[in-house]
Amino acid sequence: MEALLIKGGRVVDPANRFDGLRDVRINAGVVAEIGEHLTAREEEQVIDAGGTIVAPGFIDMHVHLREPGYPEKETIATGTEAAVRGGFTSVACMPNTMPALDAPPTLERLREQISREARCRVYPIAAMTLGRLGLVPCDYEALARAGAVAFSDDGDTIADASVALDVAQRGRAVAGVFISHCEDPSFPGAGGRPPMAEDLAVARDLVIAAATQKNWHVAHLSTRCALDLVRLARRQGAPVTCEVTPHHLIFSSAGARELGASARVNPPLRDEDDCAALREGVRDGTVDAFASDHAPHTSAEKSGAEVPVAPGFSGLEVAVGAYAQALPDLPVSRFVELLSTNPARILGIAGGSLERGASADVTIFAQRDWIVDPAAFASKGKSTPFAGRTLPCKVVATIVGGELRYRAREIAV
Repeated sequence: MEALLIKGGRVVDPANRFDGLRDVRINAGVVAEIGEHLTAREEEQVIDAGGTIVAPGFIDMHVHLREPGYPEKETIATGTEAAVRGGFTSVACMPNTMPALDAPPTLERLREQISREARCRVYPIAAMTLGRLGLVPCDYEALARAGAVAFSDDGDTIADASVALDVAQRGRAVAGVFISHCEDPSFPGAGGRPPMAEDLAVARDLVIAAATQKNWHVAHLSTRCALDLVRLARRQGAPVTCEVTPHHLIFSSAGARELGASARVNPPLRDEDDCAALREGVRDGTVDAFASDHAPHTSAEKSGAEVPVAPGFSGLEVAVGAYAQALPDLPVSRFVELLSTNPARILGIAGGSLERGASADVTIFAQRDWIVDPAAFASKGKSTPFAGRTLPCKVVATIVGGELRYRAREIAV
């Protein structure tokens, strides 16, 4: 661990309701001091953060690292390197792996690999049902003891409502939130399911959350109706949160044909009215978190030569800039809240704060234009609908546990 002094940045920490020009001293892996005009000590590496924003480390609560089972798409090493380049000090990895993350031994092996290879913190999300088949609930208490922070069959929706109810009732014994991929599987999936498939699945899961009072999180929400359903469920006392992705905030179905195979994703891109509703949901506080749904695939899978085209694309390295482009009027404190404070709270993990004594997970970013070049990605997945796009916000440094894991060329040390 390094002794660091971050000088001259605008420190934004929504958890502590702080926003001001300050220096941040990091020692022994924790935030040691925040103050004005701190004097550098001999052993400290000084980071010139003038003109930047210094925030508690960003957390992406919806990432596919593809291991175990699909190292040709991504690995723990490449995915977490992509994360730190994108400003994320922590990620939560989804369980649609091979085998699925549905048993303690699988989780334990993954955690051992994470400890050897990860460049940032990685929090496993375990499956809701065995094999993610939507039939038999997992042993949630055992999975939580093995390190799972949440539970999801992401990539699939539990088709049987009685199973979904049983899952929720059993899940009340553990603290970890349940995260649902809401697309009714009875609708045809070729080319992407219609909005109604999402709306019906969201409505069912929110009714179950309200009835059981199990903490529930709706992943990659993409329709106006689904957002309204979340608002209604909250008014009726359901313990529900939701996330949105950068691509659903920016791209609409009208441009999907021009974007081609790179924009194939589940849920699919929606109408501009839905995009506008999501942006407003971010502004008014209905949306709780930003999440990239980083889902890398091989070039062959995304080229359009194979049918069907694999849904999803790499998102970690563009997410922060894309959110800024989608919502240029969003206050910085709300921006940081959505990327750091709230994901930490929803997952029940450490982070989301720069208070003294907190682990020194720090993201430094700036309002600077840059052009997305997928060839330069650390991720193995080189497909993104943001290719060639100029984004207005750039991550310039990422610090994990007091260690400088990424630094852009323009940051002086």
